[in-house]
Amino acid sequence: MRHILALLALLSLPVTINAQSSSAGKFRPDDPLRVEPLPLPVTSAQVRKVSDVYDLFLNTFASPAEPQPKAGPPIPARGVNTLGEVSDPSWYVNRHYFQPMTVEELVRGPGNETPPAAGSWTVVAAKNEGITPGFTIRDSTGQLYVMKFDPMSNPEIASAADVITSKILYALGYHVPENYIVHFERSRLAIGEEAQLVDRTGHKRKMSDQDLADILFKVPRDAQKNYRAIASRYLVGKPVGPRRYHGTRRDDPNDTVPHEHRRDLRGLRVFCAWVNHDDSRAINSLDMVVNEGGIPFIRHYLVDFGSTLGSASNGPNSPRSGIEELFSWTSSAKEFFTLGLWVPRWARARYPNLPSVGRFEYEAFDAERWTPEYHNPAFSNMLPDDEFWAARQVMAFTDDQIRALVRTGEFSDTRAEEWITKCLIERRNKIGRVFLSKVLPLDRFAVQGATLVFQDLTPTHELLELSQRVQSASGTNGGSGLTRRYRAHWAEFDNSTGAHTPIRGEGLTIPSTSAAYILATISAEDPKKSVRVYLRRQSGGWEVVGVERTWSRDCNKRMSSIIPTS
Repeated sequence: MRHILALLALLSLPVTINAQSSSAGKFRPDDPLRVEPLPLPVTSAQVRKVSDVYDLFLNTFASPAEPQPKAGPPIPARGVNTLGEVSDPSWYVNRHYFQPMTVEELVRGPGNETPPAAGSWTVVAAKNEGITPGFTIRDSTGQLYVMKFDPMSNPEIASAADVITSKILYALGYHVPENYIVHFERSRLAIGEEAQLVDRTGHKRKMSDQDLADILFKVPRDAQKNYRAIASRYLVGKPVGPRRYHGTRRDDPNDTVPHEHRRDLRGLRVFCAWVNHDDSRAINSLDMVVNEGGIPFIRHYLVDFGSTLGSASNGPNSPRSGIEELFSWTSSAKEFFTLGLWVPRWARARYPNLPSVGRFEYEAFDAERWTPEYHNPAFSNMLPDDEFWAARQVMAFTDDQIRALVRTGEFSDTRAEEWITKCLIERRNKIGRVFLSKVLPLDRFAVQGATLVFQDLTPTHELLELSQRVQSASGTNGGSGLTRRYRAHWAEFDNSTGAHTPIRGEGLTIPSTSAAYILATISAEDPKKSVRVYLRRQSGGWEVVGVERTWSRDCNKRMSSIIPTS
C-alpha cells in the first residue's frame, strides 16, 4: 500500500510542473510545492562508474547535453516549483538564505558531533598510489571513515579546504559528507586482518605494517609530530556511483529532469566560482540509495572538496584554475599566432606566499567568466534567473559568518585564515554586483494586509535588507539612500486559460477585485527587467503562488538572445 501511495504521489508531479499546458491551469491547489512528493521506490539502481578521462573528452569535444538554443527563447530551469525554488529534499534542501542559520549551525554544517571516536582505529583498506595516498579506518564504535592527507609540500592546504567548503556547500543547500580534521599518533592505528592495499599498479593485496609506514612517510606532521588528516564519515546507504551533469539516471524513476536543466546544478556554477571549485565534475559526486519511511530512493551528494580555495589536493592549484579550461581553442590560437607573446589573463593574477593556501585570490576573479577545468553542460545552460537564485544565497553570508566558517579549517598560520576570509568576502561582493544586477533583484514577496511587499537585494558590498512597503507606483523604496522607483501593473489572471485582463491599481496596494488570481508585473528603471508575481485568493486574503522574472536580451555575455517567455 505504501508503494502504491508513493506512485500516486509521484504521478502528480509532472502534472504540477507542466500545469501551464494542462486543462487544470497554470497553478494547482497544492502549489507552490516546497517539498517533493513521496518518491517511487528505487529497487534496481546499478553501481556505475564514470571515467574521468572519458568525461573530459566527451565534454570538451562533444555536446552530450541539450544546450541553450542560439536563437529564440531559452530553456528555463526545470525541477522548480511555481516560485522558482528547488523543492526539498533528494537533491537539495533550502537552508541558510531561506531559514537563516546561526554561526553555530553554520560551523556545525552536516554534522560536528561524530568525529572518529577515541581509542584505537583499525585500518580496513588503503591505497598507495598518487602523491597523497590514504586509507579507510573503523573507529572504536564501528563507524567507517575515509582518511585523506595533505601533500608534504603544503601542509593543511587540502584538509582545510575540504572542511570549509563542505560546510559552505551544506549551508547553500547541498548534501555533503561530514568532514573532520583529526590529529593522531601512529600508535592509534592497527591493521585489520582483512585489510587490503591497492598498490601503484592497481592490484589488491593483503596490507602489511610496512605498507602503512610507506603511506605515512609521504604525509606531513604537525608541530606536535602528530599526523593531520581529513576524516570523511561514510555516508549512510548504498553507493551507486556518481551522477553526470547531463541527462538522467535510467535506473532512477524519480530522476525525470535532465541534469543540464536543473536549477540547483545550473546555479552550482556560482557557488563553485565563489570557492573556486574548478574540479566540480561528475566523479566528485556520489548517489546513495537510502531508505526512509520504508521507501528506498537515491539521495544525491557532492563529495571531495580538496581542490577548492587554492588547493589542488596534491599541492597548489594551477594559475589557470577558474580562469581558463584545461584546453581552450581560443587561447591556443592566440599563443600560436603571437608566437607566445600574448599574455593570458591567468598569468596576471598574483598570489600570496602562503603554502597552506596555494593559489586563491580575488583581484583577477571574474564571476561572469569563471570556468571549471572543462565544459560543464549544466553550468553552460545557466540563465540570469539561475544566477540570481544562487547569487542572493552567496550574498546572505555576512563577514562574521565567513570568518567563522574559515576558522573551521584550523590553519596554524593566522595569515592563511585572514587571506581566505578576505578572498571569500571580496569574491562574494563581486558575485553580488555581477549577477544580482542582471535582473530586477526583488525577492521574498509576501502579502501584508492589503499590500504586496518584498526585499530589494540591491548588489552592493553587503546585502541590503529592504522590506519597506511601497505605497504608490511612482514612489521610492524609502530612506535607504537608494532612488529605485518601482512601477506595478495589475491584471486579473485566468488560471484556466492564462488570459490577463488589466485592472486599475495604485502602486503595490492590492486592487479590489473578485478574481481568484491576480498578477502584479513590477519594473523599475529598465522596463525589460521585471518580476511577475501571481497572487491567489485564500479565505483569509491573498497568498503569493508564483514568481517569474524577465530580463534584457543583452545582459548575459554568454548568449546573444536570452529572454524568458510568458
